[in-house]
Amino acid sequence: MPSSTTASDGLSHRRGSTTTTLLPTGDDMEPKVLAVKEGHHIRLLTWDNLPAWQRDNTFILTGYRRASSSYRASLASLTYLHNETVNIWSHLLGALFFLLVGAAGAYAAVFLEHEIAPRYATASLADVLVFACFFAGAVACLGMSATYHALSNHSRAVARWGNKLDYAGIVVLIVGSYVPALYYGFWCHPELMTMYQSTITLLGFGCGMTAWLERFRTPPWRPLRAAMFVGLGLSGIVPVLHGLKLYGREALERRMSLSWVVGHGALYVTGAFIYAVRWPERSFPRRFDIWGSSHQIFHFFVVAAAATHFVGMGKAFDYHHGGMAAEC
Repeated sequence: MPSSTTASDGLSHRRGSTTTTLLPTGDDMEPKVLAVKEGHHIRLLTWDNLPAWQRDNTFILTGYRRASSSYRASLASLTYLHNETVNIWSHLLGALFFLLVGAAGAYAAVFLEHEIAPRYATASLADVLVFACFFAGAVACLGMSATYHALSNHSRAVARWGNKLDYAGIVVLIVGSYVPALYYGFWCHPELMTMYQSTITLLGFGCGMTAWLERFRTPPWRPLRAAMFVGLGLSGIVPVLHGLKLYGREALERRMSLSWVVGHGALYVTGAFIYAVRWPERSFPRRFDIWGSSHQIFHFFVVAAAATHFVGMGKAFDYHHGGMAAEC
């Protein structure tokens, strides 16, 4: 079936030459590329032209890349506009930002100790490690997400592998974000800190397994998979409630930056909700295919949530190493 997308749809990019002639083949009636050269445009496909494995959001109708079967061709799509462009660059730039900030922080801790020590004489390697967990989680999540979206048009096998990477990155970010929050929140109760960190790490490992192993990705295991991710997301509520009981709201605000932690969670939940209901593309077909779809909005909420968490943990660090305030 030939692509019905034309230059007038605003979905072509001036680069080389391409159009495709597609015919259904096999039992699943997936299109097969028979020709790829003509004219001076990169032609993007519509939903009706996609093979089954490339179909995800029924409300995004245009702007799709054809299956490339080439890593080079998939990565080359970073240079032209399509409906994954924002998804790729939002998290690629986010990953680079947290990588640079984390590297700068590590450099300061290692090579500028004489400048930091006078202000925070009580700071230790433990502080570096808990922040390293957060930065590693942020870079891994955003980097894996950008990789998945960049290569998602390669082939069925690569798209499946990339989707696993995407889920694994989410788990790593969630667990990595909890580490500094629990460290500073339960600074005076190391046994509680260890218990909660161990529990959340085990939940994260379980979520990673359900997302990665093929057996658990089948429909019969879907309830368990969903329950594991919900459990991981809600697992942070228990230590927060425990902290409120131990210290009260004002003290926990100082120790853990409670309002920033809550804001960080609210951003994740809001972004995930928008993504789940597939809005605004559900209400405005074609208008948000390239810019402003729910998945893109979710990506920006994830970056904003990670940045919010970083600010909050910085404030918690300042409180615990700002003099007498850190005494239990």
